[in-house]
Amino acid sequence: MTPKRRRLWLLLGSLATLGVAATLVLTALNDNLVFFYSPTQVAEKSIGPDRRFRLGGLVEQGSVQKEGQVVRFTVTDTNKTVKVTYRGILPDLFREGQGVIAEGSIGPDGVFTAREILAKHDENYMPPEVAKALKESGQWKERK
Repeated sequence: MTPKRRRLWLLLGSLATLGVAATLVLTALNDNLVFFYSPTQVAEKSIGPDRRFRLGGLVEQGSVQKEGQVVRFTVTDTNKTVKVTYRGILPDLFREGQGVIAEGSIGPDGVFTAREILAKHDENYMPPEVAKALKESGQWKERK
């Protein structure tokens, strides 16, 4: 085998290895992507059961029910609502009427089972995704 042909095979082998590595990295990233949806988007899209995503909106007034460590509440974007169930300790700043992002999946019964709850961290903060969804629904109120 001539040196020129050996270099060609080495180059082709390197390109194939690089292609396989890139494919593996992109596949791993795709499996770990978590999309954000508002309650209206959840109602419009058919999201399969056990598909993990983030649900964001406002905790509806009068919807929080605590039964031991299980908490049930409703998330709204003032257009549509989604019932949420969470087992665990809620963040200290979680309360009705405030912005929240819940990460989990929707069950066959249409109830969102949250694995993690994120609440705002001060009185002026609203998660950007929630603010965008509220602006799109026309319910955004500018703070002074």
